[in-house]
Amino acid sequence: MVSTSEIGHAKNVANFQDLREFVTGYGATYNPSKKSLQLPSLITLKASAETSLSEVITKNTLYNNKVNERISTFSGLKSLSTRLVNALQTTDATQETIDDAKTFNRKIQGKKVSSDQTPTDPNVPAPNTISTSQQSYDQLIQHLAGLKSVLEAEPSYTPNETDLQVATLDTKIADLTAKNTAVATAYTNVSNSRIARNETLYTNPNSLVETAKEVKKYIKSVYGATSPQFAQVKGIEFKKPKI
Repeated sequence: MVSTSEIGHAKNVANFQDLREFVTGYGATYNPSKKSLQLPSLITLKASAETSLSEVITKNTLYNNKVNERISTFSGLKSLSTRLVNALQTTDATQETIDDAKTFNRKIQGKKVSSDQTPTDPNVPAPNTISTSQQSYDQLIQHLAGLKSVLEAEPSYTPNETDLQVATLDTKIADLTAKNTAVATAYTNVSNSRIARNETLYTNPNSLVETAKEVKKYIKSVYGATSPQFAQVKGIEFKKPKI
């Protein structure tokens, strides 16, 4: 579902298109001296705004995909951790070694998340039902690496099951790290695209919203406050959201 704020950005661009169409219809009588208000500049600004909106949508979709990939990769981590500890308990490992492994397993298990909740993104505050001290993705990777180090140091830990072997855990940890890094990269990209969009639409001196306001003022100055031309454009709204 598209957020209300994204709809608001698109509405501003659509309204700018309406304004530009009226300007085009005025022909040669619309002749501002300021370059940013001239018709070719309005056409270019409209295209830039559309591109910036598209970039945000594309990069946000990629970010969501990377988040989903990470969720999928981490989904079996708790059960795997428990199986690793169980496998260690069937070896000649000392109780101290088993206790060390159990400590890492407890950290991986954390507090139970309710079944109707989806895993959270570390870039936003975690709900109160999730342990914020132990359950970030970075920490889960570190806890698994710690558990692997305990298993690796135990000579009698030589399971026949491939997914419980130390070499497989090395691959697993590398995959978890890659998926986590991919999310961070995608988040940075979508964040930067939003900054660029906001500059084009709102914060630059010649942004879409500021330009639209000046175009309306110019029309009012040329044709008059009671003119039919100004009546066409005065009701076209351009809203600047909180950024």
